Amino acid sequence: MLKLFSRVIWLFCLLAACSVRHSPEQLVDTKEVARILNTLAADDMEGRAAFTPGLARAADFIATEFKKIGLQPYTDEPDFRQTFQVTRVSPATWDVTFDGSEIPLEHVIVSSNSPGVNWNTDPGVAVIQIKAGDDFAQRFREAATGGKDAVVVIDTSFAGMFERYRGFLMQGRINQTAGAAGKTPSVVYVIASEPPKSFRISFTNNIEELPLFNVVGMLPGKSKPDEYVIFSAHYDHIGILKADGQDSIANGADDDASGVSAVITLANYYKKRNDNARTLVFVAFTAEEIGLVGSQYFSQQVNADEVVAMINIEMIGKDSRFGPNSLYVTGYNQSNLAQIMQQNVKGTDFTFHPDPYPTQNLFYRSDNASLAALGVPAHTFATVQIDKDQYYHTVNDEVETLAIENIVSSIKAIALGARSIIAGEDTPDRVPKLER
Repeated sequence: MLKLFSRVIWLFCLLAACSVRHSPEQLVDTKEVARILNTLAADDMEGRAAFTPGLARAADFIATEFKKIGLQPYTDEPDFRQTFQVTRVSPATWDVTFDGSEIPLEHVIVSSNSPGVNWNTDPGVAVIQIKAGDDFAQRFREAATGGKDAVVVIDTSFAGMFERYRGFLMQGRINQTAGAAGKTPSVVYVIASEPPKSFRISFTNNIEELPLFNVVGMLPGKSKPDEYVIFSAHYDHIGILKADGQDSIANGADDDASGVSAVITLANYYKKRNDNARTLVFVAFTAEEIGLVGSQYFSQQVNADEVVAMINIEMIGKDSRFGPNSLYVTGYNQSNLAQIMQQNVKGTDFTFHPDPYPTQNLFYRSDNASLAALGVPAHTFATVQIDKDQYYHTVNDEVETLAIENIVSSIKAIALGARSIIAGEDTPDRVPKLER
């Protein structure tokens, strides 16, 4: 009897040890998170802009991490890549005159898929004004998505924001079907104190066919291999900007090296657990910054009905508005994914909150949107205080501005929060599909 009791105690201790060994506390290594973050946000990645050698180096690094962890490639391509061709349309020449006076070239942003235009106070071209005191980001988005040819006159008080936007928008627009630079509305943004009574605008574009690539690995499910849970983040950023002091590299530490660090760390965590019922897919998306391009392509290659949930991770390097150990979830009420995850972290300090920035339209501004449009419970998990962050899309988004412990706590919260979904015990409600 004593011998049997001893064996029971030994078995209990063994199971307890396994439970500790497999907990996020044990499997999320702060030093490893910092190593990954520092590598992705290093100067030699050159800001990870689309179509640059720096982006390719970042992809190689992520692929090396996936291989080291022991993930399986998602495609038949080498280096965990999912490659596709796009058409890039980028400004070649432009000339703008308001009321007979030439506008400096650096005061113009051209956004167009057209080979070129010549406008001469055309009545079919709208003139839109962004005035001092307006919500610049919101008004800019409205003009960009207005569906008509337009000249957008931006008050000189927004010169700093204009320059920041210009740094990456003038890199060009992307069409996902090679050769598909068709007729779509053209928008020309101009810094000026007043809208013109007359204008002459002409520009030409370069049109190139180029490759892009997501980096994708997976862990096949043990008992439900045809049901998928996706963890994702985008690995691109905005590259080289006008120098601020001695620095011209927009390193993108928070946006979104922090999210990619989380995805790699979660892949390592679940690989070591080795008990996922559903198939787990880990994706580093390309070209999010120029239109969710990588996630849109990915969404066209999967059967959305088989994707149970998507947890997209974006900018988790600082405390959220809700304080430490908290994340907010975009589109919180579109499904019950966040509520399931909150139940799974019951008894801990972790909390998931609705997006506190509804006017920013964040649910449709990150890579989750591509799959949410198809009905997938796809949400972005973030901590960034987007209304206050002065480093967003600047050369000052550096590792030194982040709190590694915030990234680590976010990873742990997601790891714990997703456990019943990964185990096949909970299935989130579907998001209403977008009508096309």
